[in-house]
Amino acid sequence: MSSRLIDRTIGDWVLRQRVPPGPPPYALILLLHGWTGDENAMWVFASRMPKDALLVALRGIYETPLGGYGWHPHRARGWPWVDEFQPAVEGLVDLLTPENFPEADLSSIRLVGFSQGAALCYAWVMQHPQQIKSLAGLSGFLPEGAEALARNRPLLGKTVFVAHGTQDELVPVVRARQAAQVLEQAGALVTYCEDDVGHKLSSNCFRGLQEFFSY
Repeated sequence: MSSRLIDRTIGDWVLRQRVPPGPPPYALILLLHGWTGDENAMWVFASRMPKDALLVALRGIYETPLGGYGWHPHRARGWPWVDEFQPAVEGLVDLLTPENFPEADLSSIRLVGFSQGAALCYAWVMQHPQQIKSLAGLSGFLPEGAEALARNRPLLGKTVFVAHGTQDELVPVVRARQAAQVLEQAGALVTYCEDDVGHKLSSNCFRGLQEFFSY
């Protein structure tokens, strides 16, 4: 048997999912795209994910001026604050129910976010860590104000993979280094991968991502 790709709409959410062969329940991995992406943008990472996991790629909730979708309202300048991701975070928490995903193990969700999607992952896990088992932030940044949420160590014992390029022209690498530091302060066990590339993953960090999700 092979995996099945299914396009779904649940309320206002548009998503694509890969259902593995074999009986449920399945581990659930959410794929969260970057600015101007959609539910198709993250499938470049699907081959590095466990074959027995249910992959769900979601479309952002805001249309962007450049086409595609995002996870917070458009802003002309500056980095977004953690509360700007709140509608997306609350919407995702409400989406992930046994009624919507009866075949998924919702007790230990894994997240993979790219760029703005990584910022959404950080905002989500800092505020609602209970269901999140692990996450990968790729070419991303920590939203402003997230440092204050780290003080109570909400990520104690959770594993996080952070990957970034030193030549990233959209998100400076210093933002990834800052994110890794704050995530560790929040209690996370961080694996950090940095290479001489732009706003993308290097082949070395791709391998690191695959190893991170080997369980």
